Amino acid sequence: MEGSTTRLGVVGWPVAHSRSPAIQNAALAAVGLTGWRYQLLPIPPEVFAETVVALPDVGFRGVNVTIPHKEAALAFATDPTPCARAIGAANALVFEGNGRIVADNTDAPGLIGALPFAPAGRSALVLGAGGSARAVVWALLDAGAREVRIWNRTPKRAQALAAELGGAAVDRAAPADLLVNCTASGLDPSEDTFTTLPIAADDLTDYGCVVDLVYGDSETPLVQAARARQVRVVRGRELLVRQGALSFELFTGRRAPIELMRRAVEMRHGE
Repeated sequence: MEGSTTRLGVVGWPVAHSRSPAIQNAALAAVGLTGWRYQLLPIPPEVFAETVVALPDVGFRGVNVTIPHKEAALAFATDPTPCARAIGAANALVFEGNGRIVADNTDAPGLIGALPFAPAGRSALVLGAGGSARAVVWALLDAGAREVRIWNRTPKRAQALAAELGGAAVDRAAPADLLVNCTASGLDPSEDTFTTLPIAADDLTDYGCVVDLVYGDSETPLVQAARARQVRVVRGRELLVRQGALSFELFTGRRAPIELMRRAVEMRHGE
């Protein structure tokens, strides 16, 4: 829009750590959308709905949604996609005008695209039971995983997720083809990751691939420990890029420059 800015953003609480502005603004510039800008939107849960509903009035075309808002985002959207509705959580909202808010979930296809092998016929252990875990469990089952086990520090949450989406709640870790960390463990670099997860570092050799949704300026302790034991890994940054590319296409209607987005996310001070 000439003479004005079309705005995008990422909504979370906290959200200062997000690299989404770096990769999305690089992508917008690369495809020639110089009048678009992507920004951080720190919004606490108690004002999430009323704030997001008002965003179109100040020029927002859409937003990504991160912890802890993914389930709330779905709840007030007027037009959830079948994928978002099935998962029960959304990480992308598109404002279509006249009060219409489309909710989608790009976490699920982003995960499947990032894996080094197809999940069909495989087993998985998912750590966590929040909005991201919902997307992971649904994506793996939808892709034909033979077994998806769900662990959470609050067992009732794992049980509720399994009852709703499928899979089986467990109270301990056991070997699987795939381990996916959907908890916040590793986000705080001062925290000892392996005191908050049901596994020890040496247990990682029981898994064919370790996926960590958490990312930061350096590799997480979980990813470092898996690499040290020569276990295949998928880093949170790759998942961020994959889902971000799909979100970019939802927001703009343009093909995402995914290789450029990968380079942008690796820039330590890119934000």
